[in-house]
Amino acid sequence: MLRADGQADATSPASGGHQPVSALARMGTWPGIAATGTAVLSDRQGRAVMEPMASGHLPVMLDRVLELLGPALQPPGAVLVDATVGRAGHARALLAAHPGLRLVGIDADATAVEESRRILAAFGGRIVLVQAVYDQLPQILADTGHSSVQGVLFDLGVSSPQLDDPERGFAYAHDAPLDMRMNQAGELTAAEVLNTYPADRLARVLREYGEERYARRIADAVVRERARAPLRSTGRLAQIVRDSIPAPARRSGGNPAKRTFQALRIEVNGELEALSRALPAALDSIAVGGRIVALAYHSLEDRTVKRELALRSADSTPPGLPVSLPGARPRFRLLTRGAERPAESELTANPRAASARLRAAERIRAAA
Repeated sequence: MLRADGQADATSPASGGHQPVSALARMGTWPGIAATGTAVLSDRQGRAVMEPMASGHLPVMLDRVLELLGPALQPPGAVLVDATVGRAGHARALLAAHPGLRLVGIDADATAVEESRRILAAFGGRIVLVQAVYDQLPQILADTGHSSVQGVLFDLGVSSPQLDDPERGFAYAHDAPLDMRMNQAGELTAAEVLNTYPADRLARVLREYGEERYARRIADAVVRERARAPLRSTGRLAQIVRDSIPAPARRSGGNPAKRTFQALRIEVNGELEALSRALPAALDSIAVGGRIVALAYHSLEDRTVKRELALRSADSTPPGLPVSLPGARPRFRLLTRGAERPAESELTANPRAASARLRAAERIRAAA
C-alpha cells in the first residue's frame, strides 16, 4: 500500500536501496512464483493453477517480504496475519510459497476484501478474510481460534486501486468527491473535516499528520472558502492548497497538495491511533520464532513502527544492576538495520513504491 499521493516522502531512498533479485524474476527460488509475473497457485486438489497478478497490482518489496517472513512460515499449519490484505498481492505470493500456510486477512475496505476473496479462491479453506480495522486483531484471532501466529504483515497506507478509483477521493490527480474513507460505512469524510473543523483544529491535523509547514495558512484559506460555499471536490481543495503556499515552496517537493491529502486521510480513518493499538497486539500474538514485517509510507507511520520494535527488542533491566533480569531480556530481535528501501530496479517498474520503508523483527522469547 502507498501514500495517498502515490509519491515519495520528503526523504529519498538510500542510495541503491535494497538490491535483491526480484522474487517474480527468479524461477524456482521461491516455490509458486513464476518469472512471468504470474503466480503458480494450488487448487483444492493440489493442481497447479496459473493466474496473472491481480489487476496489474504490484506488491511493494515482495521479494524482501518473502525472504523475511519465509523462515517463520515453513512449518505446516503456520498462520500468517495480513493486517492490510488489500488486493492480496503479498498474501497470494506467500500462500503459493508455503503450501501449509494458513492466512487471516484483514482490511477495512469491503471492496478490497471481496477482491481478495476472488483472487485467493484457489487456496480454498486455507484463508479467512475479515472486513475490519486491524486494531481489532485480538478479537479476530479469538474468533478464528488462533492463540498465536507465526507471521504478521502490515502494508500500511492507501492501495493503488484506491488511488486509481476517482470516486474514493484519495488522490488529487482526479477531481472527485472529498471522501477518503477506507471503510465506506464510516461516518467521517474529508468533506466533513474540511467543512466543520475550526481553523485551529484543522491546522493541527495538517501540521501533525501531514507535517505541513503552511498548515495555518491552508486552514485559514479553507475556512474562508467554505464560508462562500461548502467544499465538496478534491480539485477545489487542491487549488486552495496551491494558492495558500508561496510560489518558491511550490517549485520542489512534488504536488503541494500531497501533505494535506495525507493528513486528511489519516484523520478520516484514524490511522495512527489504530496503528498504535494494533502493533502491540500483533507483537503479543506472535509465537517464539515468528516474525513481523511492516511497510510504512510516511515518517509518522514509520516512527510508530520503529518505536514499538525498538521497545520490544531492548533489555528493560533498570540501569545500575550488575546483571540483566530474566524477565527484562529482549523479546524480539531486529531483522533489519534501520528502515530498508526499495531497489532502484523496483522503482523503475513501480514508482509508487518510492516512499516505502520496511522494518522487520523476530520473536526470540516468550512473554514472562
